[in-house]
Amino acid sequence: MLSKLMPGRPFPLGATPDGEGVNFALYSENAEKVELCLFSPTDPAVEVARFSLRELTGYVWHGYLENVEPGQLYGYRVHGPYRPEDGLRFNPSKLLVDPYARAVSGRVNWDAPVFGYQRSSDSADLSFDEQDDAEGVPRGVVTDPSFDWEGDLRPQTPWHFSVIYETHVRGLTRTLDTIPEKLRGTYLGMASEPVIRHLTDLGITAVEFLPVHEFIDEYSLIQRGLTNYWGYNTLSFFAPTARYSSSGDRGQQVSEFKQMVKALHSAGIEVILDVVYNHTCEGNELGPTLNFRGIDNPTYYRLDPGDKRRYVDFSGTGNGPNMRHPQVLKLIMDSLRYWVQAMHVDGFRFDLAATLARELHDVDRLSAFFDIIHQDPIISRVKLIAEPWDVGEGGYQVGNFPVLWTEWNGDFRDTIRRFWRGDDGNVGCVATRLSGSSDLYEDTGRRPHASINFVTAHDGFTLRDLVSYEEKHNEANGEENRDGADANFSWNCGVEGPTDDASIIELRQRQMRNLFALLFLSQGVPMIYGGDEIGHTKKGNNNTYCQDNELNWHNWSPDEAGKDFLRFASQIVAFRRANPVLRRRRFFLGRRIRGTDIKDIMWLRADGEEMTEEDWDSSWLRCMGVLLSGDMPGEIDERGEHVRGTTLLILLNAYHQPVDFKLPDGLTSGRWKMEFDTSAGFAGEEAKKTEDGGVVHVTDRSLVVLSLHNG
Repeated sequence: MLSKLMPGRPFPLGATPDGEGVNFALYSENAEKVELCLFSPTDPAVEVARFSLRELTGYVWHGYLENVEPGQLYGYRVHGPYRPEDGLRFNPSKLLVDPYARAVSGRVNWDAPVFGYQRSSDSADLSFDEQDDAEGVPRGVVTDPSFDWEGDLRPQTPWHFSVIYETHVRGLTRTLDTIPEKLRGTYLGMASEPVIRHLTDLGITAVEFLPVHEFIDEYSLIQRGLTNYWGYNTLSFFAPTARYSSSGDRGQQVSEFKQMVKALHSAGIEVILDVVYNHTCEGNELGPTLNFRGIDNPTYYRLDPGDKRRYVDFSGTGNGPNMRHPQVLKLIMDSLRYWVQAMHVDGFRFDLAATLARELHDVDRLSAFFDIIHQDPIISRVKLIAEPWDVGEGGYQVGNFPVLWTEWNGDFRDTIRRFWRGDDGNVGCVATRLSGSSDLYEDTGRRPHASINFVTAHDGFTLRDLVSYEEKHNEANGEENRDGADANFSWNCGVEGPTDDASIIELRQRQMRNLFALLFLSQGVPMIYGGDEIGHTKKGNNNTYCQDNELNWHNWSPDEAGKDFLRFASQIVAFRRANPVLRRRRFFLGRRIRGTDIKDIMWLRADGEEMTEEDWDSSWLRCMGVLLSGDMPGEIDERGEHVRGTTLLILLNAYHQPVDFKLPDGLTSGRWKMEFDTSAGFAGEEAKKTEDGGVVHVTDRSLVVLSLHNG
């Protein structure tokens, strides 16, 4: 039996159990009254109690109830003026989800009146809707924070050793028949032995999950019979989505998420979350009222100063956070700390991170958000990855994030794609990207690992589609193929889509090996898009955000080409791990190493001579060699010892014809060993030097890697 409401405390925000009851706390500056609504755990449609939170401390409405236990469902109703023209959109007829809820039960029912205005009204959102929408709104869940981590240890893999695997909790295991059907597409499926074995065999050190914060399916998608598969439509920044729980949505999703993290950690794999703080699921002024809009619209959202009815939108989704307000900064930081401390997450990838840096209009590298993260003793020590752009003016900010941050390097992606496509005038850009993108990161006090290198990601073509399609084919999304990027820098090798032509199939496989190999031969941190290693295809759809089907689900029964590519991919990852020169912690100096004629990095022509300015300026050049010296001055390992590795020679040929490369006789002494050739795979054969210098035949559109051995 519930007791009467007691004052409680204004902290922490959210619903906090203590074994005897629960403290409830909600922030709202402009509210006039806040009501806490409790619902039956056995019948969520039944409201069992309602309490007015009378205590107000520092704009936090709070109260304490004895005899409330974990599993309790709850929500809020917030009273205040409804004046959209002034930015105020309070409507107590609308049940609201606690922004600090640790778990959320149920989904939005779009047939319920979840909009704060009368949708049939001529005045649209200026009207007021008095219909109660509780039947269509998810409930917050009071959760039990206890969990036996069994001495869980974070892997804490150094950046320069990291290999990231971007994936989706549901898509990775949805069709995996080696695990119980109930676990497919869930957190526990991700924690299963077959999945972890696949990742460890591949050499993965970190998984980067597409959003797992509780999210909703947009009304427009439901109307088209689709869902928001990717999850970039956040409802709650603290709750792991119940969609990936195998046992229920009354807090079980929290326990299962923790079990997944523990299992991955035990295998030495870090967990990085793709987080979406740049907008919420409530959209623009015509969107639903589900939480922030009804709790305190002008506090949580960036409103247009000239028309407070509208939202400032730098993400293309209808709204954006009010990063100038301390409560919004606190919300984001509280969320990040919760995922690190309570859920043992190892890092974050920030979606459209440039949005978070906008305090006024321009992207400010020294914004309050970055300042807070820099000084935070918890968040400053985990892996931080920015998607360094948004859709607003001046939003492309690759290279402009501060220290502690790494970035998705979109320039790397585009440059490598264009090179292997055979574009002219690209060798200088390739050299810069392959050597760590010092032009972007060195001047900001960062190191090569600041560059998260990738060729493919969830947003765009898969690796197989990149070499099979020149045009996007997004008709299944129901938007008449208007959605998705048009500039993909892809090449179909002569035929659009599937083909039985053996020569084209072979060329496509070679191109896949070229793209994947160069990713792992480049300085920086390589990121694989999950499924690429087994040749997954989305049939030319480059925007599968709404496809919960085989377009996104991994095919765990790949054809022979897929199996061959998996073996090659695993060998490439292992080759990088075995060669320190491919994962330097410092940028190349380009100077000769003392006592030798060799520089730490040298760019060579096909005749074995160093590249000249004329060569770099050439628009037609599509081949070059790069010599990476195994002697690495200044490279010190974790034990304080000088790092030495094997000297490597990488020969790149993006021409449509073969090229003979002369080995650099005058620069080295010893014997060259063929490591691998993308036209044939891993060779392991030696190419002995002759007195007049050896020559290596490099097939058209392929690359060769050799290692130098004394004697």
